[in-house]
Order: sequence, then C-alpha cells, then structure tokens
Amino acid sequence: MLGKLTWDAIPFNEPIDLGASLGMIIAVVFVLGLVTVKGWWPYLWREWLTSVDHKRIGVMYCVLALVMLLRGFADALLMRSQQAMAAGGAPGYLPPEHYDQIFSAHGTIMIFFMAMPFMIGLMNFALPLQLGVRDVAFPTLNSVSLWLTASGVLLTNVSLVIGEFARTGWLAYPPLSELRYSPGVGVDYYLWSLQISGVGTLLSGINLVTTILKMRAPGMSYMRMPVFCWTSLAANLLIVAAFPILTATFAMLLLDRYLGFHFFTTDGGGNPMMYINLIWAWGHPEVYILILPAFGIFSEVISTFSGKPLFGYRSMVAATMAICVLSFVVWLHHFFTMGAGADVNGFFGVMTMIIAVPTGVKVYNWLFTMYGGRVRFTAPIYWSLGFMVTFVLGGMTGVLLAVPPADFVLHNSLFLIAHFHNVIIGGVLFGAMAGYTYWFPKAFGFTLHEGWGKASFWCWFIGFYVAFMPLYWLGLMGMTRRMQHYDNMAWQPFLLVAAGGAVLILCGIACTIIQLVVSIRDRAANLDRTGDPWNGRTLEWSTASPPPSWNFAFMPLVEGEDAYWSMKRQAEAAPASQAAEPKYEAIEMPVNSSTGFITSFFAVVTGFALIWHIWWMVWLGLFGAFATMLVLAWRDHDEMEIPVEEVARMDRAHRAEIAR
Repeated sequence: MLGKLTWDAIPFNEPIDLGASLGMIIAVVFVLGLVTVKGWWPYLWREWLTSVDHKRIGVMYCVLALVMLLRGFADALLMRSQQAMAAGGAPGYLPPEHYDQIFSAHGTIMIFFMAMPFMIGLMNFALPLQLGVRDVAFPTLNSVSLWLTASGVLLTNVSLVIGEFARTGWLAYPPLSELRYSPGVGVDYYLWSLQISGVGTLLSGINLVTTILKMRAPGMSYMRMPVFCWTSLAANLLIVAAFPILTATFAMLLLDRYLGFHFFTTDGGGNPMMYINLIWAWGHPEVYILILPAFGIFSEVISTFSGKPLFGYRSMVAATMAICVLSFVVWLHHFFTMGAGADVNGFFGVMTMIIAVPTGVKVYNWLFTMYGGRVRFTAPIYWSLGFMVTFVLGGMTGVLLAVPPADFVLHNSLFLIAHFHNVIIGGVLFGAMAGYTYWFPKAFGFTLHEGWGKASFWCWFIGFYVAFMPLYWLGLMGMTRRMQHYDNMAWQPFLLVAAGGAVLILCGIACTIIQLVVSIRDRAANLDRTGDPWNGRTLEWSTASPPPSWNFAFMPLVEGEDAYWSMKRQAEAAPASQAAEPKYEAIEMPVNSSTGFITSFFAVVTGFALIWHIWWMVWLGLFGAFATMLVLAWRDHDEMEIPVEEVARMDRAHRAEIAR
C-alpha cells in the first residue's frame, strides 16, 4: 500500500541526519505553534497565503529564498569543515555517502530554490510598479507559480527526513543518475522536486513576459522602460525558451528510471553525453536568467544613488538583448573535454569570449554613471561596488576557462568551483541583497538599518575572498571538486583558510538577521512617509510605502525616461495652486484565490507518491489538482471593486505626506 516506503527510510542510524531532521521538524512545529497561539492564521490566509497581489507574492518568494539561503549555507559549512579536517589519516566526520548528498543538495538548493526565487520575487514585486500598472497579466497564475516552487522546496527538504537526496551532483549526470547506479529514491526526489518547481518557474516567465510586452502605462514605450524592466524581459524570455529543455531532459531521465527506457543508458543504445548537452543548453541560459535581473538592479541602484540618469541607456538595452541571444550559443564550454574536436571547441570558446563584451559595456556604463555624480554611499551602493570588483574578477577567470587548452587542465578542479561562486555570489547574491535593501522600504514602509546592512556587506565581501581565493590556487595545484577526503597535506592550509572565509560569510548572514530585527524594532523612527526615501527616478517611488493593492489611484502618463524624476521636476516648476486633484474612479482588482495553495498541496502529494511508488496516492493527487483547476475555471466571481472613496482617501493621504 505504501510502495517502497518503510521505516528504513527514517535515518535512525545516522546521527547527523537524524539531528538535522529533528532540528528542522522542531523549527517547523515551533513556527506553526506560534502562529496558532497568536491567532494569526485568519490574517495569514486572507492577506498572504491566498493573495494574488504581485507585491505580496514577490515578498513571499523573497522570504522563501532567504530561508533556503540558510538551508543551503548550512550544507556549505558542512562541506568546508569536512574538507578542512579530512586530510591524510583523518577521515573527517561525514561519511562519503552523506557528503555526496550534501554537495548535491547545496547546489540544487542554492540555484533552484534560493537564487531563482529571490530574482523572481524581486521581479514580481518591482516590475508592475515600474511599468505603472496595477498587477501582472495573470494574477492567479502568479500565485500558482509561487506555490509550485514552494512544493519543490518542501519535497527537497522532506528528503532530509524521509529517504535520501541525490548523490550525483546538482545536475545529476547519467550514468550515475540512472537506476543501475542510483537505485535509491534520492535521484527521484531531485527530479520530481525540480519538475514541479520548474513548471512554476515557466508559468512565472510566461506571466512576466506578457506583463512587460502588453501592460505598460500610457506613454511608456519600450525605450522608456527602466533598465530593470529590460533585463527582466530578457531573463523571462530565457525562462520561456530554456525551461522546456530542462523539463524534457528530466522527463527522459524519469522514463529511463521508471519505465526502462534508454535515452541515456549506454547499454541500451542511449547516449549520456546527450543529457549533458541538453542540461547545459538549459544551464548556461540559466546563469543569465539569474544575472540579468541583478544587472537591472545595479542599474537602478547606481543611477538613483548617483543622482544621474543611467549613462548609455540605449547601449545598456542593446547589451542586455545581446546577452539574451548569445547565451544560447556558449553551452559547450562546460564540457570541452567531451571530445567534440578542435573546430567545435574553438567556436564555443570564441563565442564565450564574445559574450563578455556586452557585460563589459555594462560595467563601463555603471562607472560612467557614477563619474561626476553626487554618490551617496548607502548599503545598496556598497553591494553594487562590491559586485563590480568581484564580478569583473570572476569574468576574467571565465574567459580563461573559455580557452579550451586551459580548460582541459582546469576542468572539474576547484578553480572551476571558485569561478562559479565568483560570479554567482559576486553577481547574483550581491544583486539580490542590493535589491532587497533598495526595495525593502517600498514593501514594508520603513528603511533597514544602514549600519548593520554595511556590516553584512563587509562580512560577505571579505568572507567571499577569504573562502574562494584559496580554491583558485588549489585548482591550479590539481585538487578536483567534490573530494570527501584527500592525502595531499599541502592542500590543508588553503582549505583551513577557506573554512575561515565561510565563517565570515556566516557572520554576514547573522548581520542581515540582526539588521532585520533591529529595523523592525525601530521602525517607528525609520518610517518612509513619502514613498520616496531614496529620491528615486522610476514610477514605483511615486506610490505610498507600502503601496495599496491597486498600486496607482490613476494610471501615470509617461513622457520620457526616468518617469518619476521628470514628474517631480515638473511639480517643482509648477505652483502648488495649479496642481488640480485628479478625478478618482472605482478600481476593479482580482479577488484572492486559494487555487495556488491547494494545487501545491496536491503537487506535493503527487510528487511524494511518485518518488515512493505509491500509485493510489498518485491518482489521488492528480485528481485533486485537476478538481482544483476545474473549480477555478468555473468560478463566476473573480474581481472585486475598490470603492472610489477608498481610492481617494488613500491617494489624498499620500499626497498630504509628500506635501509636508
């Protein structure tokens, strides 16, 4: 009745696994108990869990990402400490089979469940506000996307308690991921978690592309959109184009594992290298799916805090779209050692070097924006400056790896690991933290503590260099990645230094938590009453903080780039007596929907049942999901009307705060 599920799936004989499982269960029970005791369930259900407001969905994405940052970083600490100790005759404290699960879970969580939700959350929050519209194109679908992502997160974390996770690395290369070499449920947890969350990501990409292309404020032509909207458009076009490749690739591997197909098994006429080609045909665009929104965030932050329009706006747009196109013709540089031949390797090496050119254009534009500006050195600017230094260094090591002869020497070494973290931490994570700090007052109505924010930056910045610069040298010395133990004692001092860097990064995470606690405690002194705490340039700063559910009392008229900056200059030039009150109207907004939350419940049930071969539960989950969608399709009340009096009251209050 329960398929392959038995009591042996609980890690009773593995104290580290069992302790981590109990810790996670206690934390979840504590949170649920606190919410119950405080009586917060009705509020959470009404205002958050069933909300289709893009701002609240964006915030929930970011909260999910921050929680998974803690989970993924815990794995990183385990890896760094194991490698610092496991030298020569010392075995360390993690057995090989557990260590393999840790590095697989670390990569999976950090890319799919930290970086992706963080960027999608920031895009969800800011895009409609910057475009001057009231919501995304498909609000209920937006909720479904969020909760499908949360379903994948839950399944991945369930593997910590019941069963195991994959031991294959974060991309699950065959033949290791085939049933013959991975007969357990770890690879199945990996595949079904990412299939379910991948559907949510694809739906989100379709939603945001439609929003940008079809739902802009009057007068906002493409060349008047903020650069963040352009980078988000490029990233979501890549999602729409690349994620079906990932879904199809995982589907073929699932058919191999469940029905005995031979897409990637050499003994049945399949080809494992085809999997690697397909996974990287998705994987390298995925890198730009993550970094392009970060580029947009840095553009907004640097322009705002330099007090100047972004230098070279049109070249920024051109560079963004060039990266979008070129990202699909560089994937083979991930496996020059495959043996495709000098001509093929040479082509992809040259294309990899070419794609660095538009990125260089962006860096120079940011520097020229700051040049001659009155730069305010706030926490978001710190993250932006740290990014430019770190990302340029990571980009140079990437160009080195794009040279096939050099890659033959460095492939699968710690040099590659250092390069990858150089661009992901220095680019994506620094960008996410800059966006989090920059838009936090817009989301919650008060600013974050500057001192703790800068302390977090310095811990991350210094910690990164201490943790990963030694890995470059170790890679040149010949140390390969994913080693649970090593005999070369000359490597240990470098790994001890790297472990110290991980501790510094942990201090950065602690500073972020303290910053949030202190900011909430002192929020009355740091209220953002005007909605424009940074003297911003784009339309999101024209609304109250936090904005009402309808964002804008009336649709803004855009007459050029930096729309809100122009509006403020026009208001300063016109006498206050000439500012006539607009004619308010009632606004129709979508009603809340539990469709996403309920669908995610059945997605978890279905995924868990497929992992453990509980076939009756599979059909139950599929039927529940289908019934939920049927109810959504047949509902006859999907909008509510905001009374004109409420719209006018909120807008007048906001205008009164600005006039103070």
